Amino acid sequence: MYNAISGTLVYKGPDYIRVDNSGIEWEMSAPSRSIDRFGRIGDPVRVLTWLLHREDGMRLYGFVSEAERAIFLELNTVNGIGPKQAMKILGGIGPDELEAALDNEDLARLQLVPGLGKKMAEKLVFSLKGKLPHSGGSATAAKVAGPNEDIVRALVDLGYDRRRCVEAVAALASTAAVLALPEAEREREIFRRCIVELSVS
Repeated sequence: MYNAISGTLVYKGPDYIRVDNSGIEWEMSAPSRSIDRFGRIGDPVRVLTWLLHREDGMRLYGFVSEAERAIFLELNTVNGIGPKQAMKILGGIGPDELEAALDNEDLARLQLVPGLGKKMAEKLVFSLKGKLPHSGGSATAAKVAGPNEDIVRALVDLGYDRRRCVEAVAALASTAAVLALPEAEREREIFRRCIVELSVS
């Protein structure tokens, strides 16, 4: 998984950016409201990323913060929302405001986001109220959204609850036993231990 790309910001579009890294130019979709936060053309930049890999092609998504990426991933767990719409949602409302709107069940504010109707706004509230990685009590989600996100996604694919997976991975990744292992073996060991823990809890 590409966790981040560092380089020089060479182009800013309405909802994407391009970063030059050692002569290779990477194009990444990004929330429209975050474009200016990447800096000016020519500035050095580090972009947090998420790669969508499908049979018909690949698409790279870029984010300015761990919280923004973690919320993007949570939005993708809602039935009917894919990466494209998740980006539109983040382009129409920031992480803090989105969290507040969900927690307060503010359907009117959510419907101000382009393309977000009443039914989908209600579905977002039902699915994500109090569950966003950016919200209080879930700081661990933001911590694992980067290097360990592949482990979380693999566990979720096996049918385990994402929030439980996030908490288990965060807890195990910081244990002395795991940290003592060579880096190449850590992911496999975290994954193995998580399955054991999630299976008995």
